[in-house]
Amino acid sequence: MATRIRLQRHGKKGKAFFHIVAADSRAKRDGKFIEKLGTYNPVLNPAVIDINFERTLHWVTVGAEMSDTARAILSYKGVLFKSHLLKGVDKGAFTLEEAENKFNVWLLEKENKVQSKKEGLSKASDKEKAERLKVEMEKNAIKAAALEAKMNPVVEEAPAVEEAPAAEEAPAAEEAPAAEEAPAVEEAPAAAEAPAAEEAPAVEEAPAAEEAPAAEEAPAAEEAPAAEDTTETAE
Repeated sequence: MATRIRLQRHGKKGKAFFHIVAADSRAKRDGKFIEKLGTYNPVLNPAVIDINFERTLHWVTVGAEMSDTARAILSYKGVLFKSHLLKGVDKGAFTLEEAENKFNVWLLEKENKVQSKKEGLSKASDKEKAERLKVEMEKNAIKAAALEAKMNPVVEEAPAVEEAPAAEEAPAAEEAPAAEEAPAVEEAPAAAEAPAAEEAPAVEEAPAAEEAPAAEEAPAAEEAPAAEDTTETAE
């Protein structure tokens, strides 16, 4: 039976949380396992890894296989480096004491790097918070100014109306009484003076026809009794 160190997934969607286990390579990923070696939380920054160092080292030294992620985690925690040092001790390259000293130096450097990374992340987070606070304060100041302008519109807008007497200086329109001088239309009573039609009683002078009683003066015919005188003479 081949033993494999791998991860079992737990946690909610978007908030993964893993168990590091030693399990039968033929078992399902989230199925039965032989021993739980630790936990791994990649949601946090930096990721939080908590393992049982001695038991994990044991499984590595006895030849347990590792998944790629499990190998990276064990290398990060120094399990693989410690296993390498123990192999050197077995080969006589150096003593166990020297191996422990080397591992302690490496572990101290690793802790310093991790601490430096945490401080850098903390500073970046503080700087980001300060920038966001500054932007928020600027927005609040703009909103406050807009609200004040809205609450006191008369004080700010009134001078604009007083400075606008430029429109009053344009009395050019009042000087346009030229239209009043146009009473030429009133002088047009020529039509009223046109009573010439009334003077047209020339038609009344036409009683010339009445003067035609010239026919009445024709009593010249009455002088014809001269014939009667002739008759009388004959008698």
